[in-house]
Amino acid sequence: MIQFNSLGKSFGGRTIFSDTSLTINRGEKCGLVGRNGSGKTTLFRLIIGQEESSEGEVNLPKHYRIGYLDQHITFTKDTILEEGATGLPPGDEESLYKVEAILGGLGFSDDDFEKHPSDFSGGYQLRLHLAKVLLSDPDCLLLDEPTNYLDIVSIRWLQKFLKSWRKELVLISHDREFMDNVSTHTLGIHRNKIRKTKGGTEEFFQQILQEEEVHEKTRAKLEQKKTKSEAFIKRFGTKATKAKQAQSKKKALERLPTLEKLAAIDDLDFSFNFAEFPGKQMLSATDVCFSYDSNASDHLIDNLNLETLKGECIAIIGKNGRGKSTILKLLGQELSPQEGNIKSAEKLKIGYFGQTNIDRLHKEHTIDQEISLANSSLSISDIRRICGIMMFSGDDAKKTISVLSGGERSRVLLGKILASPCNLLLLDEPSHHLDMESIEALITAITEFQGSVIIVTHSEMLLKQLPLTKIVVCKHNKQDLIIGDYEDFESQGGWHDDDSTNSNAPKQKLNRQEARQLSAEIVKSRAKALKPLQKQMVAIENQIMELEDKLKEDNDLLIEVTTAEQSELIKKYSKQISKHQQQIDTLFKELDSYSSKYQREKDKFDEELDAINKGL
Repeated sequence: MIQFNSLGKSFGGRTIFSDTSLTINRGEKCGLVGRNGSGKTTLFRLIIGQEESSEGEVNLPKHYRIGYLDQHITFTKDTILEEGATGLPPGDEESLYKVEAILGGLGFSDDDFEKHPSDFSGGYQLRLHLAKVLLSDPDCLLLDEPTNYLDIVSIRWLQKFLKSWRKELVLISHDREFMDNVSTHTLGIHRNKIRKTKGGTEEFFQQILQEEEVHEKTRAKLEQKKTKSEAFIKRFGTKATKAKQAQSKKKALERLPTLEKLAAIDDLDFSFNFAEFPGKQMLSATDVCFSYDSNASDHLIDNLNLETLKGECIAIIGKNGRGKSTILKLLGQELSPQEGNIKSAEKLKIGYFGQTNIDRLHKEHTIDQEISLANSSLSISDIRRICGIMMFSGDDAKKTISVLSGGERSRVLLGKILASPCNLLLLDEPSHHLDMESIEALITAITEFQGSVIIVTHSEMLLKQLPLTKIVVCKHNKQDLIIGDYEDFESQGGWHDDDSTNSNAPKQKLNRQEARQLSAEIVKSRAKALKPLQKQMVAIENQIMELEDKLKEDNDLLIEVTTAEQSELIKKYSKQISKHQQQIDTLFKELDSYSSKYQREKDKFDEELDAINKGL
């Protein structure tokens, strides 16, 4: 349980949020929403004590443990498995099966377990860090954009894990669908206030909209009433016949409350600048092969054939490390194929949004300087207009890139694309650093774009909402082409046909006899693992029932001796009641721990049985 008591935070005279009093109760899972820069990460830092509040306080129960996913990563062990095990709580250090299950769910293969953490990319190191946080089994999880470096298969696994999480959770995510699937409540930072509502983001935003509509209607009526009263007082205040009535209206006017007009909130509202394209075929890749290791026997990209026609929307999907961004770089001519060729139409103009392109922005340049570099023919007014569209109005356009957040840099990069007309958009994870409102604007802009779009994304929300015509599915050393949208992809097997590296998945197709035999072995192992836990849970429940009987008996006796005013016996039974209550509380915690272990064990075996059924 976490309590905020009159909590407030300010930076340099700017109020982030103020006068916040609310409680995150036991078992509540809260999605935390708010514009980029509204203070979501600051709130996390206040909870874990990395920041001090400007007013009020955060109260946590004694011995309350928080698992926080931050960006500070350190590793001390020689293998992925050993490093993951460092996240296990005291007394549970030998439960390596838990480490294997969570690492597998987050995309590590059996072969990866014995490799050194430094052998992996930054994205996979963050996955390992996330695994350690999940394994620590804290009282509350604070997760800041946990899906940013996960592929769809791992995101689905994490969603299932968090849905079954029985303790507290506060989650920051730009993926609205993921958040709504996991959360029981929504925490929102809006107009420097933090509020909590039951349900998902739709209910939260709808409530805000209704409240602001009521505020504005009430304000307008009050202003109208004040205007009429002031006019009456001015007209009749000096007339003897109306002076008394005018004085009465004046007093009533003074008693009327004043409601401030709500300040306008900037929204990202833009459309990509389309460059006319006279033909039909824009870009074609024929038998394209590529590998970063020229000596490798297999190509990362193997015989890719992809035709892009005007008006198409194409998604490139797949697990991390399967070459999605590489394909985009090949199509954008940032890389050259080792075999095959890529042919571009004469009038093709590409707008490229790459994952690493944000880092290419010159840190010492101002925002308007970066926009101007995209198109030297733009006038100052054109540059300022684009800056305004990207929510950098007035003096904000003079901010240097170095002081901008990741989301703000993403908007600068989108502004650079707007500055130069294009007819083919290549977008690599464009939603990563954007807030929910900006993502909605991005989806609208992509949908309304008259040219073609090729997008790499792990967001199923985007994949479901975009008008896809083709999907390139990147697998191990091969790429499959699906004609149709994401619904068509899922109807053709979806992610079940992916070359899963999950250790629970069968390594080859099983016949029915093999499947029955393997299932029987798993059922036997499940019974062996779960029976002792179940036995222990029954024993604890019996102990609780016995103590509750004793507690009732002592309470009855206490009532009797209290009536008879027997002070020594009152003291005796009060102590016994306190002792029994403490024992019951301890046993309930122990029961909760065993119950969680039981459920995790059961889920593990159920997943293995599901994997066998899929392997038939």
